Amino acid sequence: MTLMASNQKVVSTPQSDDVVLSVQGVSKKFCRDLKRSLLYGVRDIGKEFLGLRGEKNDKLRKKEFWALQDVSFELRRGEALGLVGKNGSGKSTLLRIIAGLIKPDVGMVRVNGRVAPLIALGAGFNPVLTGRENIYANMSILGLSKEEIDERFDEVVEFAEIGEAIDSPVQSYSSGMAARLGFASAIHTNPDILLIDEVLAVGDLKFRAKCNRKLFRLRQNGATFILVSHNSQVLLSACNSAIYLALGKVVTSGEAKSVVVKYENDLFLNEAAGKSKDSCITEEINNDEFREIKINDCVFIDDQGRIVELLKTSEAVTLCLRCTAYERVDEVIVRLIFRELSDFNELVLELSSKADEEELVMELGENDVLIHLSYLGLKPGLYSLRVLIEAGARNTCDRVDSFTFRVQSSTIMSNCSFYQPRSWKISNS
Repeated sequence: MTLMASNQKVVSTPQSDDVVLSVQGVSKKFCRDLKRSLLYGVRDIGKEFLGLRGEKNDKLRKKEFWALQDVSFELRRGEALGLVGKNGSGKSTLLRIIAGLIKPDVGMVRVNGRVAPLIALGAGFNPVLTGRENIYANMSILGLSKEEIDERFDEVVEFAEIGEAIDSPVQSYSSGMAARLGFASAIHTNPDILLIDEVLAVGDLKFRAKCNRKLFRLRQNGATFILVSHNSQVLLSACNSAIYLALGKVVTSGEAKSVVVKYENDLFLNEAAGKSKDSCITEEINNDEFREIKINDCVFIDDQGRIVELLKTSEAVTLCLRCTAYERVDEVIVRLIFRELSDFNELVLELSSKADEEELVMELGENDVLIHLSYLGLKPGLYSLRVLIEAGARNTCDRVDSFTFRVQSSTIMSNCSFYQPRSWKISNS
């Protein structure tokens, strides 16, 4: 994939160096008000009809916003590009522009070859027509002649697994049957460019595996993919490069894993950014209630004793409780309660020295209680830690009510609730 550092159309034209798709400075705006949107649409159509609409259309009118802004990249034959971003970031809008379903307001898309948009499977089917009739209508729209459809018809029906229902009206199909038929119709056009928007969840597990095998063969034969998926593992297994969109703009692009890690860190830490500017905040230490032991400070440190302000999933870290003991305490119990700061403040981890059968003794004077975590298993996000120190069971000396800290990650975590340390090898018996 090549990113490019702006007229308003989609054209099909031969490209050099095996470039099958070139997106140059593409922007698209929409209007939030329905009545005003219809008015703008009538005006624009009238201007085009009269030849009065200029080449530039880069100004926002009242109630308009940019759904996509200044997106540029190139794809060569056989490449696969992943699109990531939250809902409303512009991913589907970009696919619809590439497919020719809507026009960009600014910029140009050049396509060299046949495009198969797997965007809303079965959405273009006529419910009154039979599956057979819809196959011919759908595949002809995608550029095949009747003779070509005749040659591939049996393969489409066999792949879709709808059997005798092929001659029944599509309105009698389940949503899954219609989606399978739409998928089968699109991929049997032998497209040069496949646009896939969250449609690989059609059918049961066996059918999804068959879809993935077919897509893999198409890519081996030189097809180019653009894949939208919220499943990072699907995206990473299929794509060698990715683009991260937010509010219609490109945040970052490049090698798929680095882009996905950036997206997931932003996704998990978004709430954290709104709640605090600092990485670690001790909101309250209850010094007015201490007895034998007083907590002076609560920090995370690395193996060199340096304070760590931003924790990383999978890395070792030590929680340090700096305390003052006003007498020797022979039975010190430390309890740690971790909650993820979200709408539900979900409890994610609770540790206790007593439950771990650790016998802790605190001498008179200054003491550091060190809790070493060989691997931090928390996924990226914002967390609150509650700390309690007791001198014997049920005798709370002091506590930290809320120690807020952030966790980020350098690995893919979207389908995981925690980080699991692991190693891989093959052993020959």
